[in-house]
Amino acid sequence: MVTYFDIALIITSIALVASVILQNKGVGLGGLTGNMDSDTVFTARRGVERTLFFATIGLSVLFFILTIVTIIISN
Repeated sequence: MVTYFDIALIITSIALVASVILQNKGVGLGGLTGNMDSDTVFTARRGVERTLFFATIGLSVLFFILTIVTIIISN
């Protein structure tokens, strides 16, 4: 049963990393290389950005819960 939680943790962590990377405002994946403009205007989150923001929060909560459950089960 611990194996299932380990697999769920791996999948959740990959999805969490991807959602954090995609949240760079206005630069997309170009922010990974440090290619960011200093005059970027920050606006309210709407549409896909808002959905991605809430998905990141949900994934982080899920990751935390899965981690706690895995620790409890393995002991």
